[in-house]
Amino acid sequence: MLPRAGQLLRSGGGRWQQPLAAARRGRSLPAAQMLCLRQTGNLKHHKAACYSTLVPSDVTVNYRYGLPVVTLMLPSRKERCQFTIKPMLTTVGTFLQDIQKEDKGIQRAEVFTTDGSKIPATALMEVLLMNDFKLVINNTTYSVQIPVKEKWSREHAAEAEDIKSLVHRLFIALHVEDHQLRRERELLQKLDHLKEQLVPLEQMKAKIATSADAKTNRLLWTGLALLSTQGGALAWLTWWVYSWDIMEPVTYFITYGSALAFYAYFVLTKQDYVYPDVKDRQFLHYFYRKSRSQHFDVEQYNQLKEALAEVEESLRRLHHPLHLQFPIQEINDKD
Repeated sequence: MLPRAGQLLRSGGGRWQQPLAAARRGRSLPAAQMLCLRQTGNLKHHKAACYSTLVPSDVTVNYRYGLPVVTLMLPSRKERCQFTIKPMLTTVGTFLQDIQKEDKGIQRAEVFTTDGSKIPATALMEVLLMNDFKLVINNTTYSVQIPVKEKWSREHAAEAEDIKSLVHRLFIALHVEDHQLRRERELLQKLDHLKEQLVPLEQMKAKIATSADAKTNRLLWTGLALLSTQGGALAWLTWWVYSWDIMEPVTYFITYGSALAFYAYFVLTKQDYVYPDVKDRQFLHYFYRKSRSQHFDVEQYNQLKEALAEVEESLRRLHHPLHLQFPIQEINDKD
C-alpha cells in the first residue's frame, strides 16, 4: 500500500530518508516525476497519492484488481496521472471531465474510434474499453491499445453467475418488504388526499346530476304527451271531421317529416336515433349547462377520478400475492 503525502514528511527512517541523506552529502539526485493517482467514477471524494517514477511516453491501459487503470501524461503539469475506471458506472464524458479537472490547461479532450468516428459522452467506459481507441488532448492524439483480458473458464463464469443471482435474491429479500411498505404508505396518503379533494366536488356533482336527470325525464314525458296528442288529433280528423282518403296524404307527409328529422339528427350528431343514447345525450347537455352556471369544473373532477382509479389499481396490484411473494392462492371470485 502506498503511503499518503502526509506520511512522506513524517516518516522517521527507512528508504524515505535516503534521498535526504544523499542531498546532505552533496550528491545530485536523479530526475524524477510525480505520479498522481486519481480514482474516477461515481465516488466524489478521493485522496490523491504521489510517488516517484520514470516518465512513460504514451497512454497505457492496465488492469489492477480487476479494474482498468488509464495512465497518461498531463500536458501542463508534465506528470503521469493514473485514473482508475469503474467501467459499468463511469461514462466517457465523466472520464474526460476528470482529466480536465486534473489539468486546467486541457482545453479539448475527445475520444475517437480507430477509424475516426467520435464516441459520444454518454457511452459507458465498459463499451469503450472493448476495442482500441484514440484519445485527443488539445492538439495531441494518443493511440490507446486495450490489453487482452484473461478469459474465464466455463466453471468460473457459471460460478460468477450463481454469485450474481444470490446477491440479487439477497437484495430483494432485504429491501423488497421495506420498499413495498414505503410504496403502500405513499399510495395511501395520495388516496386520502384525492378523496379529500373529491368530497366537495362529489356533493356538487350529485346535486347537478339530480337536476339534469329531472329535466331529462320531464322532456321524455313531454315527448310522449306530444305523440299521444298527435295520434288523437289524426284519429279525430280521420273519423269525425274528414275521411281516410283526405287524411292519408297528411299522415304520409307526417311520416316523411319524422324520417327526415331522424336523418338530420344522425347528420348532426353522427349517432343513430336510439332512445337510450338520446336520453344520455340530453342528460349530458343539461348537466354541462348546469355545471357552467354552478361553476363546477368537470375537467378537474375527471382528472381527480382518473388519478383515484390509478392509485386504487396500484394498491390492488401491490397487495397481489405475486407482488408480496406469498403463495399463489386460487381466486374464485374474479372482479
